[in-house]
Amino acid sequence: MSYFWDFFQHLFNPRWIFLHFGNTALFILLAIIFAETGFFIGFFLPGDSLLFTAGIFGKDLCKNFYNVPLIVIILIVASVAILGNIQGYWLGYKSGKLLYKKKDSFFFKKKHLIIAKLFYQKYKTTALIMSRFLPMLRTFAPIVAGAIRVDFKKFMIYNIIGALAWTFSLMLSGHYLDKRFPELKNHLEWIILIIISITTLPIILNIIKKKKILL
Repeated sequence: MSYFWDFFQHLFNPRWIFLHFGNTALFILLAIIFAETGFFIGFFLPGDSLLFTAGIFGKDLCKNFYNVPLIVIILIVASVAILGNIQGYWLGYKSGKLLYKKKDSFFFKKKHLIIAKLFYQKYKTTALIMSRFLPMLRTFAPIVAGAIRVDFKKFMIYNIIGALAWTFSLMLSGHYLDKRFPELKNHLEWIILIIISITTLPIILNIIKKKKILL
């Protein structure tokens, strides 16, 4: 039990995952990316920082996965992100109305669903691309899309574009910044904090504007 709790705590330390799990690090990354985009309980998972850190440790990931090129690793991650959104879409399609009646719990806050819906109403289907870079919305945007019955073909177009833009931009940024600044590995905490700040600032400002609606 203590081992499981230690592992859960370390999920928020991406460097620990890539340094300690070797051959299985990629599969842990894929599981987290799928859970974050495929289930409403995944909103707290560190997708952005994991992808950026995966880019920094890209050479090790490739070495531990049959020495494939980094672009193959990124495409695998993007494919899982696409599948996660499909899972989220069908979750919303099948039970979206029930989710709005669901009581709040540790893993589920109805206000997150409402914020995602407001965001989706403002940006329409392009919200599926934008939400990839916004924690919390990344989880709930596909659920909202399914709940309001967005055309599945249109959903898939924006789903694919968003997944590719998200994975390629973050993983390649980590990869090339590490090449340019090898000491980057020693300051991951600050880099991750900056990423979180950049990605969450827009949604925080939007929440402030919409606060009266949520009260």
